[in-house]
Amino acid sequence: MSTYQAWVGKTLEQRDVISQAGVDRFCATFGLEHEGTFAPHGYHWCLCLPDTSTSELGLDGHPPKGGFMPSINLPRRMWAASRVEFLRPLPLGASIVRRSSITAINEKTGKTGALVFVEVDHETWVNDDIAIREQQTIVYREAAGSRTPLPKVSAGAPDGWQIVEQLKPEPTILFRYSSLTFNTHRIHYDLPYAKSEELYPALVVQGPLMATQALQLAAQHGEIKEFSFKALSAAFCDQPLYLTANINGRQGKVATIGGDGRTCLKADVIFKD
Repeated sequence: MSTYQAWVGKTLEQRDVISQAGVDRFCATFGLEHEGTFAPHGYHWCLCLPDTSTSELGLDGHPPKGGFMPSINLPRRMWAASRVEFLRPLPLGASIVRRSSITAINEKTGKTGALVFVEVDHETWVNDDIAIREQQTIVYREAAGSRTPLPKVSAGAPDGWQIVEQLKPEPTILFRYSSLTFNTHRIHYDLPYAKSEELYPALVVQGPLMATQALQLAAQHGEIKEFSFKALSAAFCDQPLYLTANINGRQGKVATIGGDGRTCLKADVIFKD
């Protein structure tokens, strides 16, 4: 049995407002044109954000462990996956409530050592209606044992996809997305820290940033019912990155692929009838 089972069943309730100014900044970050009365897909990840005091942040920029999330004695953590159901759109100006609960904690051993997976369910409510239901997986890992090499760009645009777009993971969009989500993890904006402490070769592109871009691409082809993504490999700032998709009727597959051919993030989409 996991030593962290006391956290299973723990709950958290947060409140927020879907502001026009927040949506405008979100759209400016991604170069979106938005004239509707509902928030665009992916904006729900910019709501109900952490509010830890700066003085309480850890060396890595994360809030301290042991609050809602378990106090896991592993230094690295990442958003590994999510399955999102879009039940109703989020109206501009609406007040929302997000209810979160920890549903499972599993300890495993992988190629990099000890791993702990924390499963969290989120429900986003507008008035008395649930709008978004999400099952999120956070993984905690051991510190890097060696420096991650910068990928060698050996491949051009990937083959086998109906849609291929080249992304620009520059420092400005990483900084803006960290600001939108109040994400203070230093690997996304502090290059000396990312290199010296976590042994990355460059700033790391946020997984939910890539997931948001995948969502936006999918939304161009229909009304999304369900979106599931899994982060597979790190993508780095200023490195070639491709957003790809295959759409087949009510289903689709989307991925972000590095210039060396690695799949950094993969996603499955189900569209509404």
